[in-house]
Amino acid sequence: MSGMVRNIYLSNMEVENALALFTDRLKSNIARWEEEETTTIDSLGRVTSKAIFALVSSPNYNASAMDGIAVKAKTTFAASEVNPVRLKKDIDFIYVDTGDPILDPFDAVIMIEDVVVIDDSVVEIIKAAAPWQDIRPIGEDIVANEMIIPSNHMIRPVDMAAMLAGGVNSVKVYKKPKVGLIPTGTEIIEPGEPLSLGSIIESNSRMFEGLVKEYGGQSNRTKPIPDDYQLLKSGMLEAVNQNDMVIINAGSSAGSEDYTVKLIAELGEVLVHGIATKPGKPAILGIIQGKPVIGIPGYPVSAYFVFENFVKPVIKSFIKQPTFSRDTVEAVLSKRVVSSLKHREYVRIKLGMVDDKLIATPLSRGAGATMSLVRADGILVIPQNSEGAEGGEAVQVELLKNISEIRSTVVSIGSHDIAMDIMANLIHQKDSAYSLSSAHVGSMGGIMALRRGETHIAPIHLLDEASGIYNLNYLERYLPNKKMALIKGLKRIQGIMVKKGNPKNIKSFEDLVRDDIQFVNRQKGAGTRILMDYLVVQKGLSVEKISGYEREMTTHMAVAAAVDSGSADAGLGVLSAAKAMDLDFIPIGEEDYDFAVPVSYLKLPMIELFLSILKSEEFAKELEVLGGYSLESVGEIVYI
Repeated sequence: MSGMVRNIYLSNMEVENALALFTDRLKSNIARWEEEETTTIDSLGRVTSKAIFALVSSPNYNASAMDGIAVKAKTTFAASEVNPVRLKKDIDFIYVDTGDPILDPFDAVIMIEDVVVIDDSVVEIIKAAAPWQDIRPIGEDIVANEMIIPSNHMIRPVDMAAMLAGGVNSVKVYKKPKVGLIPTGTEIIEPGEPLSLGSIIESNSRMFEGLVKEYGGQSNRTKPIPDDYQLLKSGMLEAVNQNDMVIINAGSSAGSEDYTVKLIAELGEVLVHGIATKPGKPAILGIIQGKPVIGIPGYPVSAYFVFENFVKPVIKSFIKQPTFSRDTVEAVLSKRVVSSLKHREYVRIKLGMVDDKLIATPLSRGAGATMSLVRADGILVIPQNSEGAEGGEAVQVELLKNISEIRSTVVSIGSHDIAMDIMANLIHQKDSAYSLSSAHVGSMGGIMALRRGETHIAPIHLLDEASGIYNLNYLERYLPNKKMALIKGLKRIQGIMVKKGNPKNIKSFEDLVRDDIQFVNRQKGAGTRILMDYLVVQKGLSVEKISGYEREMTTHMAVAAAVDSGSADAGLGVLSAAKAMDLDFIPIGEEDYDFAVPVSYLKLPMIELFLSILKSEEFAKELEVLGGYSLESVGEIVYI
């Protein structure tokens, strides 16, 4: 090509409009998301194409939570300061270290500081041990078959650890988009080459390589191409054939040797040439063979901002990841956090925006709770010499997630069900800008969270003993001054979970009082616990005769894991949890698992998305696989 013809900018479009035009034209091409399998160890920074569920529980055995002695709790019940009890080694106790397995007949651990050694074979204690005290039960951190991370999730180091702990050694991920990088200019040289007058060391493409990797792509850089029309044309066609998108650096302006825009127009289509931004005005957005091609100015600052505004969103689109702006915030603590004066403490926090305030909910603080890091949005640092922070107090939270993600989070506090994992995955799958945060505190805990204005949704299943009606009376009783709606959810089957084959031959509720039956319960305030308490009274049973009645778990899956491990013979829960752990199940009855929502939240986009998925065919199919549910009135709204 000859002559000194200068380019004319075709447009001066605003950044948002240019990006919308560009991405809209690319939708059909980028929608062909391809997946591949990689090892969990090599999965850092990759994006899941399917939800990842745990294959095994962690820990996968009942483990001592501290150094001490393992004992049979019954043999310690008489111990007190005035009545010390002596125990014989290998008969009444064995020494254990933190992490050691706890096997029959031992069912409790006493910390070594509370043990007085009499001689090599005898110790003395002055305090009784409760059954299962200081023992980490199977599945305390991760329960087999629970979701570890959803689809469309970028894997972090803590996610890798959680997946490995959950027995997941390979994952399905989206393929990284290949991004061709073409540095251009007769004046540029490679790093290390002799520098002469008028030459410029090429560095922009190396910056692009790092950004491409950071945002989830795979770069394919060519050597610099001089300002020669045919050489540039050949290099551009080769890059388009080998990659999913192409970036041409320099040559995008209006100079006589700025060929980029002419070549894109010749080989494909120029959508935008000229962006209303400074720096970065000469940017070019085009398409060749259905692939995005972006011309980026040569000045480094311009190059960076054009990359951030246009290349980053396209790379993210290939791996179904949204692009968020950065932010920092202050949050209101939802409940009191008590801390030791001895240490600086890092409390993992789940964040959610409810009305106009950011709510910070502390997660599990156990040292072995890997999932608290997976679920955490931020870290609350409690300084040394502080006793903690009070509920309702404004605290500074160090963010682990972008604040835009947190603003788009549906906060759900209330009763647990596996269906909430399914819902969380489908929300993120439907629109990866949104997510669902579930805190399992029981039905009454959910109602109290609504009362304090700390949640969008409260999953509840509360039976009113007098009327036999689920949920409605509780909302009227505890939230009389709030305009509430009850979204009808699932009908699910509650029953007694027992080990496969029912080795203890448990046939009815009344069998729970047998001397040979060890029970495991749900926490106080949970709908299942309220149902359990109601059935005990209805059938004239005594809780004192049900061994393990005070041993509490916070989810149905944790109860199922306890039964499956043999640390309990029976537990009350839902059929889906029993099926997930391959347990036998003795049905008791059907109940309503609904969602309480303030009326003012019903028009929020995230709640509308929740409601649409609740009524969707995909959700119904997932529940059908789990079993134990029916959807007779799902999605109907009852105003209270």
